[in-house]
Amino acid sequence: MKNDWHQADIIAALRKKSTTMAALSRSVGLSSSTLANVLVRPWPKGEWLIAGALGIHPARIWPSRYYNEAGKLIDRKVKIRGDRLK
Repeated sequence: MKNDWHQADIIAALRKKSTTMAALSRSVGLSSSTLANVLVRPWPKGEWLIAGALGIHPARIWPSRYYNEAGKLIDRKVKIRGDRLK
């Protein structure tokens, strides 16, 4: 299994898309520092927000959070409350 992206790689990828973690947080109505939680702990909603901004599936960024021991993709989107991703 591949390793999760480093925090700096996630931040750099967002900057390449002309945005920041703080700007992305504010754009969905969160406090500017809230989205940074996804860098240190699993949070499906935040993972999908970042992946969406990058145009990829969150499993590419956090394979350890999206694949089980057998290598099967886990549907973590069902754990998201609310509709901020729509």
